[in-house]
Amino acid sequence: MTPSEQRANLILQVRTGQITAQEAARQLGISRQAFYKWEKRGLEALLNALQDQPPGRPKGTTDPEKDQLKSRVEQLEQQVRLYEQRDNLRTLLKQMESRSERDSTKKNSK
Repeated sequence: MTPSEQRANLILQVRTGQITAQEAARQLGISRQAFYKWEKRGLEALLNALQDQPPGRPKGTTDPEKDQLKSRVEQLEQQVRLYEQRDNLRTLLKQMESRSERDSTKKNSK
């Protein structure tokens, strides 16, 4: 049993009335006042550990380099979308020009 497990065990024995704080302190080789300080810290830690936690996985630490790379990828993706739109517009303009030329050729041939 680790020292922290022994302390926790003795704190629980005292809290359940199995032994006195004086006896627990004697087994740990500390004063009764020191035992009460350990008991208080241990019980506070237990209460803190049992507090409701926000749902889901905790947020990880942020990595500045990773954030910078994500930002750069977003910029590049936006540029690609703009180039695709520009290419689509060029294609539409060429189609319109060729239709216009066909229409004017048909009119001239009549």
